[in-house]
Amino acid sequence: MPAAPAPRRDAAPTPDRRPSANPWKLDLRELGRRAGSMQELDRTVPAPDDWKVELIGVPAGADVHLRLRLESVMEGVLVSGEIEAPLVGSCARCLEPIEDTLTLDVQELYAYEGSTTEATSEEDEVRLVEGDFLDLAPMARDTVVLSLPLSPVCDEDCGGLCVDCGQRIDDLPADHSHEITDPRWAGLAQRFASSSGTPGDDDTTKEN
Repeated sequence: MPAAPAPRRDAAPTPDRRPSANPWKLDLRELGRRAGSMQELDRTVPAPDDWKVELIGVPAGADVHLRLRLESVMEGVLVSGEIEAPLVGSCARCLEPIEDTLTLDVQELYAYEGSTTEATSEEDEVRLVEGDFLDLAPMARDTVVLSLPLSPVCDEDCGGLCVDCGQRIDDLPADHSHEITDPRWAGLAQRFASSSGTPGDDDTTKEN
């Protein structure tokens, strides 16, 4: 009778140290800590949902293009390059939809924990390398949101809306206007308009 087969031993799973749940985090192990080491990054990642101000912002989940260079320096990792993100919003003057692309230059030092830079800086003044990883999202958010206009316009010469009819001035003829009636005489003008063409009505407008 043949011997029973030995129980199968599955190979122990290799731990995945990549922060796959967060595409904004970078694994720095390949870059290393030797000063002068460099690495190019060209990556498209989804935008979080809080990159906006009141009238304009980056849509949540929109593609944000990162073209960056990572350089290992004595105190940490220097990140420099370009961030490109789509914008959608509304014109502050005429409320028409706005679509644009924002392209920004960035340069930020991520300090190693325990470095002189980390020790001599306030907590909110320096970004830190987190073990073997670096989180680009806070830096990118600050760069983008601080660059958003509080009063975006569809065109620098946008005329806004007509205060009387609410239509977009740039879409109206050049001679567009509204008859303005002195509010003190508005009631009298309305009375004349309603009685226009009725014999004898003129007498009713006379004051005693």
